[in-house]
Amino acid sequence: MFTQRSVPMCVILSIVTCGIYGLYWYVCLTNEVDAVTQEPGPGGGMSLLLSIVTCGIYNIYWGWKMGDKLDASRARNGVVPGSFPILFLLLNLTACGGREGGDE
Repeated sequence: MFTQRSVPMCVILSIVTCGIYGLYWYVCLTNEVDAVTQEPGPGGGMSLLLSIVTCGIYNIYWGWKMGDKLDASRARNGVVPGSFPILFLLLNLTACGGREGGDE
């Protein structure tokens, strides 16, 4: 159901493919978080499109929402929620986040 991905390999593939693999990773990550948390969202393709159309502004909201979904899922499963929304937001506001292109 879910594919385990190596972060270093994803970075290398993103560099080699000029960011195209980073876009694929963004779509897969969005779809997998929606499936794991059982909270449907706009989907990976639509999230990517919205991020591109809004010049990355939607990506800031996306980061917050992904963290919020994961925290809510942890709470439902009896795990103490962390600060995932803040962490994802900070990662998206820096060059570490999953931005379209990945070459910033």
